[in-house]
Amino acid sequence: MNDSIRGDDIMTDIQAAFSDPQFVARYTEGPRHFVPGYDAMQSMAAILLAERVPGDARVLVLGAGGGLELKAFAQAHPAWSFDGVDPSAAMLALAGQTLGELAPRARFHQGYIDDAPEGPFDGATCLLTLHFVDVEERRRIATEVRRRLKPRAPFVVVHLSAPHGEAERPLWLSRYSAFLAASGVEPDRAAAARDAVTNHLQILAPAQDEAILREAGFSDPTLFYAGFAFRGWVAYA
Repeated sequence: MNDSIRGDDIMTDIQAAFSDPQFVARYTEGPRHFVPGYDAMQSMAAILLAERVPGDARVLVLGAGGGLELKAFAQAHPAWSFDGVDPSAAMLALAGQTLGELAPRARFHQGYIDDAPEGPFDGATCLLTLHFVDVEERRRIATEVRRRLKPRAPFVVVHLSAPHGEAERPLWLSRYSAFLAASGVEPDRAAAARDAVTNHLQILAPAQDEAILREAGFSDPTLFYAGFAFRGWVAYA
């Protein structure tokens, strides 16, 4: 999972992992084991962007390290160009490797949302990132993204999001852990991942996630993806 935004001590640990050469070398193998329907989710994100953006769209990608979504978008839409933002230089280097001959269509910016170009962009994405930061920072990020978008431009977000009920939350996270095990993750690692998500990540209820988008000035936040504890929305500037 990528990160392109400021946070607390948890974020420091995550950034250290994304700078570790062994972790970076294995990164592209991970998301498909951890995120249900990962490839289909990326394809859907590209379709939602394409509904509103021009054929030669310029797209802002927060959490671009690794380059997996960049490659998916670039292959699906040969005339799009990208600005990818990520705090990890190692992950941005990996993104360039992942893109290969497509790399000239992407400009990379090491840092956070404040380090992103001003735009205006035709669309933006933030995939598997926002659960690393708290509510106030999410509001700020959403506001800064919207400020960089053209009117009515789409913004696609995907991250961990689950109901807060005493029975519902543990159930959804247990399903998440079961998916990891079914995907080939060792049972002890699957259980550890669930504990880490439960104890350290900032998981909001779906209604809270939608409210943040509206508060930032986005209209019509619409759920398009749900994979156990992960959910995704598209909204418009």
